[in-house]
Amino acid sequence: MEPVIVIGSILLAVLLLFMSGVQANPFKWLGLIGVKFIAGALFLFCLNLFGESLGLHVSINPVTSGISGLLGIPGVAALIVIEKFII
Repeated sequence: MEPVIVIGSILLAVLLLFMSGVQANPFKWLGLIGVKFIAGALFLFCLNLFGESLGLHVSINPVTSGISGLLGIPGVAALIVIEKFII
C-alpha cells in the first residue's frame, strides 16, 4: 500500500475524531490498554498454571494477552477453542 494513502487515512481519522468532539487524552487510553494487556497476561498465566492438570495451555504473547485483556472471559474461551480444535 502506498505510504501516502496510509498517512492520509491516519490524518483523516484524526480529523474526524476532532470534528466529532471526542476529547480524549491519548496517554490515558494508552495506559488503560497497557493495563488490560498486563491483566490479560496475568490471567493467561493463571489459566496455564491451573489448567495444566486439564491439559489446557495457551501461549502468552502480545496477541493472546491483548485478546484476553480486551475481551475478557469470552476472549479466553475463544483462545482455548482455537488452541484445542484448530491448532
